[in-house]
Amino acid sequence: MTRKHIIETDKDKIVKVINDLDEKMKDAIQEAYEFVNVKFGSIFSSLHPGASAKLVPYDGRSIFNGIEARVRLGDMWKESLIELSGGQKSLLALSLILAILLYKPSPLYILDEVDAALDVSNTQNFGGMLREHFKASQFIVVSLKSGMFDNANILFNTKVINNISSVTRTIGTALKHKKNKEMEEGD
Repeated sequence: MTRKHIIETDKDKIVKVINDLDEKMKDAIQEAYEFVNVKFGSIFSSLHPGASAKLVPYDGRSIFNGIEARVRLGDMWKESLIELSGGQKSLLALSLILAILLYKPSPLYILDEVDAALDVSNTQNFGGMLREHFKASQFIVVSLKSGMFDNANILFNTKVINNISSVTRTIGTALKHKKNKEMEEGD
């Protein structure tokens, strides 16, 4: 075997490995896209009843050239996300984030005022969505909205009075309801 032949053989092997890895990567991305797209639509429609959302290829052909979100409110598909209100954009973004998180769940998430642009009912729906879909995960959520508090097991109330900060730990509404239900079932 000549040196040139060895190099060409090695090059062919490397190219084959690269092509195999590219195929595996494309398959993994396609699988993730399909999962996230289904969850994204489901979560958005549950957070925003009467609406739907989906992810589509940016160029209409391949997800590998980029994707974009499409939204239908009532009977009309929106031409652009610019047409959405601040709350609708927040719900759309949160739906996508949750859908991605569901693909490979983590044991702990930290969210800082993700509900800032949401009204109380949407905040409560979002908190309920976290409880429903992420039972094996813990969330540390910074929020100023009571709708989120209603879904908390434990609340830490922070305040500053006369330049002195304090933190108070209380049992959240969700945990109180759970304990009451367990006590009733035990009777």
